[in-house]
Amino acid sequence: MSGIQSTSGPGFFASSLGKKYVIGLMAIGITLFAFTHMLGNMLLFVSPKAYNIYSHTLISNPAIVAIELALLAIFLVHVAFTIWTTIENKAARGNRTFLTTKGAKSVSLSSKTMFYHGVVIFFFVAWHLKTFKYGTNYDVTYNGVLMRDIHRLLVEVFQSPFYVWSYVFCVVFLGYHLNHGVQSVFQTLGFNHPKYSPAIRKLGVAYAVVVAVGFILQPLYVYFFMKQ
Repeated sequence: MSGIQSTSGPGFFASSLGKKYVIGLMAIGITLFAFTHMLGNMLLFVSPKAYNIYSHTLISNPAIVAIELALLAIFLVHVAFTIWTTIENKAARGNRTFLTTKGAKSVSLSSKTMFYHGVVIFFFVAWHLKTFKYGTNYDVTYNGVLMRDIHRLLVEVFQSPFYVWSYVFCVVFLGYHLNHGVQSVFQTLGFNHPKYSPAIRKLGVAYAVVVAVGFILQPLYVYFFMKQ
């Protein structure tokens, strides 16, 4: 049995295939989080009260610290393994050049630039957390319950053209990243069959468009229709 490579343990996760599995599995968590976060943002179109109560329900959950740490771990592991893979791939290529493939086997633009828009997203997430999670704290009371008025902060921040258009710019990169990420997850898990590939590509594009448009609607709506 010594000739069979183990698919578990440290050795496997240090291999090229193992790193792809880790990146893919972490991407599933990030993808699900992005979708649920976008859905929560849609409460902006319901009312300030609905938006604030939703936010308060999340942050007052006893398990919120564990959830945030898990999300942070998923995000950092995804970033670390992606950087690790990128460095190894560049080292393996060295100064060699390759012919660019065309047609069905061509590499998409989103795939070629995956690392770079990943960097943009990393700094965008840090900026976003600084602005909202650790931003100005306004209070509001509903039914005798004191909570943070995150809706007020949101409207205040999205009065800035710079923040709005920077947000839109970064979310477009997020859309590209999610499009390739969704497709890569299916490929890593073994669904890269000609029979399924067209449907997977459509799913990736549809998911990315829905999430990106959902996120973009929020700042644009506030900026154009909720002037202070």
